[in-house]
Amino acid sequence: MNILLLGYGKMGQLIGQLSESRGHSIAGKINIDNRDDLTSLDPGTIDVAIEFSQPEAAVENIKWAIDRGIPVISGTTGWLDQKPEIEQLALASDGAFFYASNYSIGVNIFFKVNEFLAKLMNETTGYKSSVVEIHHTAKKDAPSGTAITLAEGIIKNIKGLKEWNLSEDASENEHLLPITSKRKDPAPGTHIIRYSSEIDDIELTHTAHSRQGFALGAILVAEWIQGKKGVLSMDDFLSF
Repeated sequence: MNILLLGYGKMGQLIGQLSESRGHSIAGKINIDNRDDLTSLDPGTIDVAIEFSQPEAAVENIKWAIDRGIPVISGTTGWLDQKPEIEQLALASDGAFFYASNYSIGVNIFFKVNEFLAKLMNETTGYKSSVVEIHHTAKKDAPSGTAITLAEGIIKNIKGLKEWNLSEDASENEHLLPITSKRKDPAPGTHIIRYSSEIDDIELTHTAHSRQGFALGAILVAEWIQGKKGVLSMDDFLSF
């Protein structure tokens, strides 16, 4: 498989290394400094594009791939207000677009456990829910895409919660789910779901030890997406 890397920061570099170790080839390594190199690439020789860039570059990167009939897998967060536009473009072009806020298999299991716990907590009273995410200082967006996915899973299953907000304390509004974002090094990613009451706290935690799980998950999706069409997600890949 011939893979185009759209974004070549720490994540893109690791994806490149792991891809080659699995027998794949790298068609190009594109970042903000060499984006003009896209003009010299032959789209017909590229099997898939894996896009881990920056929020301000993600939309144009994804459009470039879709417009050229290249299946694209994106893991960039912080641009999702434009995601419906990208999805419509992929469908209109009969292309393949895959987005996940997190490609780690463990995190996606964590998403399901989070929703199951939220359903249980919906049947109880006296608990206030919150989300905490901790990442390295180079991460630009806050909250993390993974934290937003977790928050959405809680809101969907607990009556009365309407939306999340980036705040350490939303106790004054029972309809808001607070997300706290912390930045410190080294921290590949920790997410904590907390239900607090006067009697006790219940916590659910996922801690990443490295970026390798995220990178490998993206490569596995790239291998899986060959021949597929449409707007796809980790639920499609994992078939929960």
